[in-house]
Amino acid sequence: MRKGNGKTNVNKLDLEHELPPAEAGDNLTPTPEQAAAGQAGAVSEVEKLKAERDALLDRLARLQAEFDNARKRAAREQQEFREFAAADVLRNILPILDSFERALKAVGGESGEFRSGVELIYRQFQDALQKMGVQPIPAAGQLFDPRVHEAIEMVDTTEVKDHHVLDELQRGYKYKDRLLRPAMVRVARNSG
Repeated sequence: MRKGNGKTNVNKLDLEHELPPAEAGDNLTPTPEQAAAGQAGAVSEVEKLKAERDALLDRLARLQAEFDNARKRAAREQQEFREFAAADVLRNILPILDSFERALKAVGGESGEFRSGVELIYRQFQDALQKMGVQPIPAAGQLFDPRVHEAIEMVDTTEVKDHHVLDELQRGYKYKDRLLRPAMVRVARNSG
């Protein structure tokens, strides 16, 4: 077999990619004015491409920031939903805690295994709620705060300062700085 020098294949490819022949009136060497105009056109083309690149990079940065914000907002909303769902469950548990408190008051000063058993259950229940983030709202002796206290009655008295909580009828609770239930209180009205 005879090996070719490869010129036939190269010539065939060159012919396919070859430019058409110049016409008689075509001037192949540009004049200095044409060269300057070509360079100015190339420079303006480069500037145009740089401006387009900068605009696309700016757009990309904005889209990335929007995506990050959307991701953070979705995570925050999901966390708030979880806390809202937990708050609803905790609101249903609070009446049980109220019943424990009433049972302890009803038993009074009696000593015995029943009282100590109820006290133990009550403390365990309070500890479990505290671990979940439930905190009681301080009320007795505090200045009345309509954000966390619900006034059931105004009582004329000189024993407690004006607009201070006289006593607590039902304890209020917060869950992670969110009000679960306001404290039901009697408020002192001291005209003196």
